[in-house]
Amino acid sequence: MNSVISNSTTESEYVAASEAAKEAAWMKKFIDELGVVPSIQDPLEIFCDNEGAIALAKEPMSHQRTRHIHRRFNYIRDEVASGDICIRKVHTDHNLADPFTKPLSQAKLEGHARGIGLRYSSEWI
Repeated sequence: MNSVISNSTTESEYVAASEAAKEAAWMKKFIDELGVVPSIQDPLEIFCDNEGAIALAKEPMSHQRTRHIHRRFNYIRDEVASGDICIRKVHTDHNLADPFTKPLSQAKLEGHARGIGLRYSSEWI
């Protein structure tokens, strides 16, 4: 992917959600084509912690402040409109990706780390 410079957090989250949607759709199609599991009929769920990005994905109209977003990132809009993807809000307390994207308090960091299976090396002994 080429580098993209975002003008806002909302735009950055929207671009990331669109890229995640593309990857998820590719994986769903790949799994379907393998034929080892029944076809997945439910819409794919994409979780996002930015309400502005969620609104952009659900709103098919262009806004004055978002007209410059390149068309290739509107993939998620089309998929949400068709019902193939469902974008949902995830609160920061439940967003296990947060430790990789922003500084957190030690308690939150440790809670998220445990949520993804990370442990102190002393706990393995």
